Amino acid sequence: MPPSLQLDSHETIRRLGRILGIVIKEQYGLGEAELKRGQHDLDLVEQIRRQSVGEHRSGAGDVPLDKRLTELDPREVALLIRGFSIFSQLANIADDHWVRSEKGPGPLQQLEHHMRVTAKQASAYLSQALISPVITAHPTEVRRKSILDREADIALLLEQFDDANRHEGEDSEIEAQLKREIRTLWQTRMFRAVRIHVTDEIENAIAVFARTFLTQLPLAKRRIAKLYGLNGATMPYIKPGSWVGGDRDGNPFVTAQTLDYAVRRQCEVVLDHYLNEVNVLGSELSLAEEFTGTSVALQALAASPEHVSRHQIDEPYRRALITCYSRLAATRKALCGHSPALKARWAAEAYEKPEEFAADLTVIVESLRENGDGDLADGRLLTLREAVGAFGFHLATMDLRQNSVVHEHVVDELLVSAGVVPSYRALKEKERVALLMQELSSPRLLRSPYRSYSEQTASELEIGDKAAEILRRYGSGAISNYVISHTESVSDFLETALLMKETGLFVPDEKPRGSLRIVPLFETIPDLRASDEIMRAWLDMPFVRALLDGQGSVQEVMIGYSDSNKDGGYLTSNWEIRTSIARLTYLAAARGVRMRFFHGRGGAVGRGGGSSFDAIRALPCNASASGIRITEQGEVVASKYGDPEIGRRSLETIIVAAMLSELNHETDAADGEAAILLSMMSEVAFKAYRALVYDTEGFVTYFRESTPLPEISDLKIGSRPASRSSSARIEDLRAIPWVFSWSQARVMLPGWYGFGTAVREMGMEHLRPLYKTSPFFRTTVSNMEMVLAKSSLPIARRYSELVEDKDLARAIFASIEKEWHATVEAILALTEQRALLERSPKLLSSIRLRLPYIDALNHLQVDLLRRRRAGDDSEGTSRAIHMSINGISAGLRNSG
Repeated sequence: MPPSLQLDSHETIRRLGRILGIVIKEQYGLGEAELKRGQHDLDLVEQIRRQSVGEHRSGAGDVPLDKRLTELDPREVALLIRGFSIFSQLANIADDHWVRSEKGPGPLQQLEHHMRVTAKQASAYLSQALISPVITAHPTEVRRKSILDREADIALLLEQFDDANRHEGEDSEIEAQLKREIRTLWQTRMFRAVRIHVTDEIENAIAVFARTFLTQLPLAKRRIAKLYGLNGATMPYIKPGSWVGGDRDGNPFVTAQTLDYAVRRQCEVVLDHYLNEVNVLGSELSLAEEFTGTSVALQALAASPEHVSRHQIDEPYRRALITCYSRLAATRKALCGHSPALKARWAAEAYEKPEEFAADLTVIVESLRENGDGDLADGRLLTLREAVGAFGFHLATMDLRQNSVVHEHVVDELLVSAGVVPSYRALKEKERVALLMQELSSPRLLRSPYRSYSEQTASELEIGDKAAEILRRYGSGAISNYVISHTESVSDFLETALLMKETGLFVPDEKPRGSLRIVPLFETIPDLRASDEIMRAWLDMPFVRALLDGQGSVQEVMIGYSDSNKDGGYLTSNWEIRTSIARLTYLAAARGVRMRFFHGRGGAVGRGGGSSFDAIRALPCNASASGIRITEQGEVVASKYGDPEIGRRSLETIIVAAMLSELNHETDAADGEAAILLSMMSEVAFKAYRALVYDTEGFVTYFRESTPLPEISDLKIGSRPASRSSSARIEDLRAIPWVFSWSQARVMLPGWYGFGTAVREMGMEHLRPLYKTSPFFRTTVSNMEMVLAKSSLPIARRYSELVEDKDLARAIFASIEKEWHATVEAILALTEQRALLERSPKLLSSIRLRLPYIDALNHLQVDLLRRRRAGDDSEGTSRAIHMSINGISAGLRNSG
């Protein structure tokens, strides 16, 4: 569509909103009585919408919106929640559509603008770096897959509208299709009727891999390669990862069976993709021997005449692809247990590893190039070869994760039952290390088939056995890392190694070999502060250096953003993460080890969310030298990878940011004398945050009663429990519902609290120069600014009124309100703005467009929560609360 005809975001939203209005009007049918009833509902939605917009612009009228909403009956409440929720979803689709159609600089243009590097420099970095977005199943994605599928179809129709040739009637046909999709969306249940299982989460993740990663990741690689004239196939630097099916920290439903299911399903999907691509290539490469030459290797690869149609005897490339297809079909049967739907021409030998398949594709590519047909090799064929390098036969590399406390219990049981020690858990750290090293140096196993073990120990051993089996079947890329949550000591590493030994994943020898990389996770403020001391003790063990020599001398460390934020507040979390990374980078260089960081970030700013590009660019020097892994969680997965084109841009953003961070690192004042200032500032913010959250009597009660935490726990949005234990303490609550609950109540407390106090104490005269010279500090402030723009004190006050102890509610809300004003004032002074997001008009416009609808949903939710907590446990009230959670989450987007 010509630029003059292309709709901007607001025009697209208006178009979709108008169609939604028609759907609401026609929801009961097209008869006169039915349309009249539908018009009544539409009028109500419009009245509330206009009143909410009006209050945002000029304040409340004679009857404030919150009072007006209390007068509605349950059916009208449900209608408004559905209407405003779906409008928010349509607004998101319109925004994403505008991002796709915008002609502004993308990630690759940013790379060209920021950095002039040679192909040699780019190749040197990408040949040894690993860049990996890791999909997780953390439960902040409240939308069902059915809803996500409808959203994807609407997005596709908007693309078709832009591409329409403007023939008469073409627009109206696309609009009719949009109406059908929006009607289907309107009539689709918004939330799950039953709690999601791990297998459902696996299928949801696989759908994202299939929709976006399989096609767009190879394309992103090719675009990077083209920019620098590189051979991308020789550099499999970007690979997807997954925790879905392997992350069992606090999730008793992740078992050996779910791990096996996840890897097998990923294998089926990627092999079916390869089979389809080879089949299509077979129809495309119809070159006849009469008109083209072939290499000796291609002739050897070509299927023999008895295995092809007589019409293909003189078509050598088709015959070669028939061989590839037949071997792939045999591979699918061997690995997955079933042949593909399209049967192979002959019973060929299965590929033992993906490198064999890639080698066959290379034979075809080189034969085409050697004989003047190189352009034919540079299309689908090269993309397929890139895919094989990235996905292998496993699609996404699975991580295992478990809490160190569980490992401690299992190791204790194994050692005690084997008669090695009366009580392992009673030993001091030095004694534990000595004992574990003794066991790791011996080929003797502790486990015995003649003993019965506890359910926990049996499950952990079964997981290890299954992981070893998967590696034998699918290759080393299927599972690569074993992440230890809550790493506090060297014995936590050694316990993991011992459990790996018991299941064949670790081989003791003069040069010990580990099938999986042992990855510590430092996720609380104390853990982050002790991280370099722990890693120094680990790396200085001769045994460890020998182990790492067999793993490319790479030690990976995971940094947790969520729990450190819950533990110490936003500013302190970010500062401790930065200083920990800087110290660990220095340590790795001193020990001659390559260190790669795995960033455990969530969607909300309070869990490490915000701009991935800015966050990676602002990392300390050399923090991306060996690449970067980063979790993609909750609703962020759909927003970043649900649409293929946006998914490609997201992948390119991570690659480009990592390259810029390493090859064109921006000097940061936070690494110089300003570190003292930031350290002092962090300590002030830390004390302010802890004083409220952990030291204020009654705060836990306030939090649980002033947010929809109990109702969120009832949502069927994830297989993992909301808390690690039955305790009501903040410490035992998972970071996800902690952040999600504050977002729903529009307080957003984890994303800003303590900053205003810290700025006031440090003084603006010191911080303004820091803001201008520190990318880290600017990024931190920018994220808080976005969070505060989505918060609302008036609505937060309404949630505080849900607290039964009114004196407690007033006291705590007063503290929150005071710090909110102090933080906003500090950000405005630092950024030299009159209002939040004044210098980000597009983002501000997008947020402002949604706020009237989100506000109305919040008011409705407060009244529903009050009814439920007063004893209304009806199905209708519960359903309406869950719908409101869905709608608010959709409107806020990065909320969990």
